[in-house]
Parts: sequence; C-alpha cells; structure tokens
Amino acid sequence: MSKSTKWFLIILGVLAILAVGFTLLMVSFFSGSIDRTETVTTGSGEKIGVVELKGVIASSDELVRQFKKYRENRSVKAILLRIDSPGGGVVASQEMYEEVKKTRDGGKPVVVSMGSLAASGGYYVACGASKLVANRGTLTGSIGVISEFLQLHDALGKLGIDVKTIKAGSLKDAGSPMRKMTEKDQKYFQDLMDNVHRQFIGVVESERKLGHEDVIALADGRVFTGEQAVGLGLVDTLGTFEDAVKIAGHLAGISGEPALIRERKRSSWWESMFGDVSETMKELKQEVLDRPVLSYRFAAP
Repeated sequence: MSKSTKWFLIILGVLAILAVGFTLLMVSFFSGSIDRTETVTTGSGEKIGVVELKGVIASSDELVRQFKKYRENRSVKAILLRIDSPGGGVVASQEMYEEVKKTRDGGKPVVVSMGSLAASGGYYVACGASKLVANRGTLTGSIGVISEFLQLHDALGKLGIDVKTIKAGSLKDAGSPMRKMTEKDQKYFQDLMDNVHRQFIGVVESERKLGHEDVIALADGRVFTGEQAVGLGLVDTLGTFEDAVKIAGHLAGISGEPALIRERKRSSWWESMFGDVSETMKELKQEVLDRPVLSYRFAAP
C-alpha cells in the first residue's frame, strides 16, 4: 500500500468519525426538545394520577407540570403524591405546596404517601394535601430552615492568596467565603432564617389545625417517625402506598379498584449509555452549584 493511500484512508477514517460524532450530537440536540415521557396505566377502573417527589428539591417545574396536567384532566379523579425527599430549596418547596393546595382546594383530592423520608421541604409540600399517610418508620417533620456558608479565607491566607472586595453597602458581601463572617452578618442571616422559619410554622399551624405553641414546640428541626407524627397531629394516618391508594379512591368516590396512571421517562441513547455518569454529575451539580441559600432541608447524618 502506497504512502498516499495510507494518508487517504486515515483522512477518510477521521472524517467518518467526525460525521458520526456530528450525527449523534444532532440527535441529542433535537431529542432534547421532544417529550420523552409516556403514560403508564395500571388497572382498568377510574383513574388516579400518581406523581413522585424524590430526592433533594431543587426545582418545582416538573411537579407543577404534572399536577396541572392531572388537575385539568377530568378523567383523573384524584392525585396520589408519593414523597421520598429530605426537602431542599425554600422557594421550590413553597411553589410545590401552593400547587398541591390549589389542586386540593379546586375539588380534586390529593393524598400524600410518605416513603422513607418526607422531611423539611418534603413535609412542607405534603401539608397542601387532603390526607397525609406515612409508614410507621417514615421520617418526617424537620420543621426548620438551614443555610450553610463555605469559609475559605483561612485556607486562602495560608496559600498566600488575597481577595480584594470593593462594595457599596455594608452587607453586600455578607456570606462571602473570602472573609470572616461578622456579628452583623450573622444577625442579618439569622433574621432571614427566622422569617422563613415562621413561614413554615404558619403553614403547619394552618394546614394541620394545630395551636401555635404546639407547633413551636415541634419546630426545632427534629424528625419524627410516622408513628410519632400521627400522635402529634403532623400526619393523618399510618399506612402503605396501597393504603394511600384506597384512601384516594374513597375521597374521589371511586367504586372498585382504581386505575393508576403515571409518567415514565423514555431514556435517550445518551442516558442508556451513560445514565449512571449523568445522574452522578447531576447530583454533584445540585449539591455544589445549585444549592439554594435558604433550604427547608433535613441535614441527614
């Protein structure tokens, strides 16, 4: 084989690889705009929509979208919200709660089935439902708010790195990791924490029909088992997911076994090949980059 032929084949191979890469990129790009969800129905009776809230709450978009869809669908008689979450962002939790409450107040029953964990923001969202069902060992409650500030100034000083900040407004750089937090900074953030905490307390007090002092006594960030939560009035009853289905069917006036409908995401070629890596990177991004300043989040050990 001549030298020119070898170079021709090499160039041809490189072009083929680039063409395949470009094709895959285009497929990935255009598939991102396509709805990759499908509706799965189990059973043949009247319908109950199942929505899942899993993991750390970073955005309300997906839950709000599903609730709106099922709320406007007349064939769906009730919504079952399965929660397994330690909570998360304050605003996202509040937006989810408002959507659940809007659905309930609009006449469509919403029943919450708590999994292993329905704490802090997860519990906040649950408070908007018609009925709250927990397993005996479910961890729930954690009525509190948390904010964590990374402190890098000492480490940077040891490395000989200095950061100069120019500001207008004494609290403009409050919470910056580049300098030590002052007493004024700390009071400023504590006032924010207390205000958001009072908002949480107000929702629990109103939705659970509990006295203000009773809620204050429970709102120190503690979690409770499902059994304890029922005794304290934070949850309505103990039961499994199947029990919650029956309760939702009863509230909706469904006779016989209801049909459960839920969305299932169709995996793209990228997710099929690199699903675990993508999920790990997504979780890392949420933990490091997308973590909100104020969180209704259970700080698990």
